[in-house]
Amino acid sequence: MRFDLQLIPNWIARDSRVLDLGCGNGALLEKLISDQGVDGLGIEIDQQHITDCISRGLNVVEQDLNQGLNNFQTDSFDIVVMAHALQTLRQPHRVIDEMLRVGKECIVTFPNFAHWRCRLYLGRNGRMPVSKFMPYQWYDTPNIHFCTVKDFEALCLDKGIQILDKAVVGHDSSRSKLGDLMPNLFGVTAVYHITR
Repeated sequence: MRFDLQLIPNWIARDSRVLDLGCGNGALLEKLISDQGVDGLGIEIDQQHITDCISRGLNVVEQDLNQGLNNFQTDSFDIVVMAHALQTLRQPHRVIDEMLRVGKECIVTFPNFAHWRCRLYLGRNGRMPVSKFMPYQWYDTPNIHFCTVKDFEALCLDKGIQILDKAVVGHDSSRSKLGDLMPNLFGVTAVYHITR
């Protein structure tokens, strides 16, 4: 499991009600249910991922996050998680608003496009970076909003969102000491725990 996903359970209390947005194949949700005893529900749009979730015995709803979360009541979950989906949304700021309406707290992870390797690649090659972690060309990438740690924190400030905790993952898929000092430059993936 990716290291950013391994950090998430540290911020989720046992027996919490958890909504996992863009839950993928359900690996994180399955871990939260087995290790933390959470009452979990996944949201996913990809048919293969939905099939994977069902085969794991998970509750999953087919839904496009770009359409919002109107089918969920305010404060109906303790935690809403969205791992590596923020950058793929048409209006990520509105989805964050919805996450904070539906859940008392939220955890968001996203790739930091200001990482020094991205900057170096772009500066040296004059082209959008392609890597093992982000293996897409500019024209076929699912990422439509390129976000940085500073961008996300500015959005939180603008919206009055409180950051409860944060971490960054380095290029070696571990917690980055340099990233803790200079997250915008050395964090490959950002992990934020937020609330209203």
